[in-house]
Amino acid sequence: MTLEELFAGRPVDIPKMLTRLRQVAAEEGLPFGDRKKTFNSRMAQELGKWAESKGEGERFHNAMFRAYFADGLNIGRVQVLLDVCKSMGLPLEEAEKVLEGRPFRDAVDQDWARSREAGITAVPTFSMNRQMLVGAQPYEALEKLVSGRGGGLL
Repeated sequence: MTLEELFAGRPVDIPKMLTRLRQVAAEEGLPFGDRKKTFNSRMAQELGKWAESKGEGERFHNAMFRAYFADGLNIGRVQVLLDVCKSMGLPLEEAEKVLEGRPFRDAVDQDWARSREAGITAVPTFSMNRQMLVGAQPYEALEKLVSGRGGGLL
């Protein structure tokens, strides 16, 4: 769906939000493309659990970040997910089995349930000592959270 559809009825200035995300990404040396849509990441999350079980979680998540945020690929499509696995040298036959059989579905469901229980509704969300910091934030805000000077929801 388009970002306009995603944020419909909410007071979100999409161009301002994207400008801020681009700025933060640039400051951190991260790639960030011209996003116009959002895609269902459920299957990517399940495949990510599989990659984690193989010791490849960080590489997989970095590759998914690039595919989604930099390249604007639809990570809800099986072929896109398999292409990412192939580019990483992960075993395609295993990846296909994960996507077909969904053995990591329950693990992702548990992650989602834990997030809902904690009141997390967006990513990234940082939580420490009952304080939460939502969204891409400057280093100083994270420092406040970690030091306990955040004072609640930031």
